Amino acid sequence: MLGVGTMRRARYCLSFTAVAALSCAVGGALPGDGAYAENNLAAASRITAVYRVDIGSFNLGNFKLTTTFRGDDYEMRGEGRFTILEGLIYEWRGVTASTGRVTSTGPEPAMYAINYSDGGKKSERLRMTFDGRAVTGVSIVPRTRPAPRTIPVTKEQLEGVLDPMSGAFLTAKSNNPNGDLNVCNHTLPVFDGRQRFDLVVSPKRTVAVKRTSRAGYGGPAVVCGVKFIPIAGHQPDNPGIRLMAQSNEIEVWLIPVRGTNMYVPYRIVLPTPVGYGTALVTSIHVSGARRASAEP
Repeated sequence: MLGVGTMRRARYCLSFTAVAALSCAVGGALPGDGAYAENNLAAASRITAVYRVDIGSFNLGNFKLTTTFRGDDYEMRGEGRFTILEGLIYEWRGVTASTGRVTSTGPEPAMYAINYSDGGKKSERLRMTFDGRAVTGVSIVPRTRPAPRTIPVTKEQLEGVLDPMSGAFLTAKSNNPNGDLNVCNHTLPVFDGRQRFDLVVSPKRTVAVKRTSRAGYGGPAVVCGVKFIPIAGHQPDNPGIRLMAQSNEIEVWLIPVRGTNMYVPYRIVLPTPVGYGTALVTSIHVSGARRASAEP
């Protein structure tokens, strides 16, 4: 059985798994050029994805993420609950949201927010605003002092950044529905309200996913390696940060969505102090596409 102390040490990685699931689920849905944006916003007006999240041998629960497009505007909402042994060891409930618009140079977030409760012992409300991909304000309730030895975030580091939800895999698009490794080739600057970090995404391999259930996915997938580069807002000796930064095992599997140019995450894998964390798509529904399915 996992002890409370062990779960506390793993909390950062659990939260990172949650953010990764929420962020990656909309990766291919945000196009990078004007013509592509117009075509795909018309083709897929809403994407709803459900991710099953596990850590080690424990199933933590599900995240549900809904992305809605209205013209050039996008709105994302994710909600979920993590528990181990019905909350006796670990519990986390959260709701997160991001809004913005798609431009000729990519997404421009306007607002990011996350509200969560950690088993009734700790709760937090964070809200962040943007203007032209620069952070203009951060509100955190309750406000706490930074931990000792925290690397301060500078104003310059908050320019040209994305929030966690709109910040991952935003160029995951291709006209090739058979598994295009070019969708895994970019660096994303991210700020989550406290920490500034980069996600360096690179191609690894293509795989064929076998269908394991009637509602499941079967077909091509591309495997992207993700390197977590901490920049500021963290403690250098934080064990969760060190583990993530030193790891070469973080992966995201992307699958094509029929009827669009989008690639959406199928599987996310990352190490934690108590075993590998994974997020796996159990269902995807696309409204407004020529085919409302991620299946080939």
